[in-house]
Amino acid sequence: MKTVILCGGFGTRIRDVADNIPKPMIPIGPYPVLLHIMKYYAQFGHKDFILCLGHQGDVIKNFFVNYKNRTQDFTLSLNNTRPIMYHTRTEEMDWNVTLADTGLSALTGARVKQIEKYIGQDDEFMLTYGDGVGDVDITALLAFHRKHGKILTVTGVNPPGRFGELAGDSTGLVTEFNEKPQSAGGRISGGFFVCKRALFTYLSERNDLVFEKEPLRQLVADKQMMMYEHNGFWQPMDTAREYALLNELYAEGKAPWVKR
Repeated sequence: MKTVILCGGFGTRIRDVADNIPKPMIPIGPYPVLLHIMKYYAQFGHKDFILCLGHQGDVIKNFFVNYKNRTQDFTLSLNNTRPIMYHTRTEEMDWNVTLADTGLSALTGARVKQIEKYIGQDDEFMLTYGDGVGDVDITALLAFHRKHGKILTVTGVNPPGRFGELAGDSTGLVTEFNEKPQSAGGRISGGFFVCKRALFTYLSERNDLVFEKEPLRQLVADKQMMMYEHNGFWQPMDTAREYALLNELYAEGKAPWVKR
């Protein structure tokens, strides 16, 4: 079963952190956020990835082409008389990664449609964004999807608060302050989709097709979309503040998405 990750956006809201690399390559600790996401799926046995590339896709391609050299000790002959000898192995050695150029200006719906050929004969696949992490139970998510039998499952999350939340009594006395609260309002899409291949009939390669607009609205109208409720950790990396938060969690050993 393949996991499709959208990696092609321009990341305009986080340009103040890094404008010389694509958003999925912005690091959390020593690894790009994209690799954190892939490592998380791999914990649940999902190791066959399709990356939808666009803006600065060559940076992502170069990262994976040189992955062994980046992550392993090796000995090489400078006169090229012997092949490189690698002395260590990483847990990613059994991954398959397809890097698909889905266009510079294509929006999310068009990007997903373009990788249909790489799904092969699989009846279902996973889909998520290359800029958000969480501790979603992927096994339970997949079981939920297979049980209801609809075309698409979206993971519904509580949006993280961006500002300190205050609670007070009738006199104005502050009774509670949460620096990084979870919203008590409605859920939002956190990505972590599971899809039947019938999803492709709702998509086209029209560059301006936004996955989250026409296709999802039509799926809702056709009663073909279900929500898996996730009450745990979920955090996108859209701003410099969120970048700092995720790096702080990682540095302190408190990152819920990291295998310990």
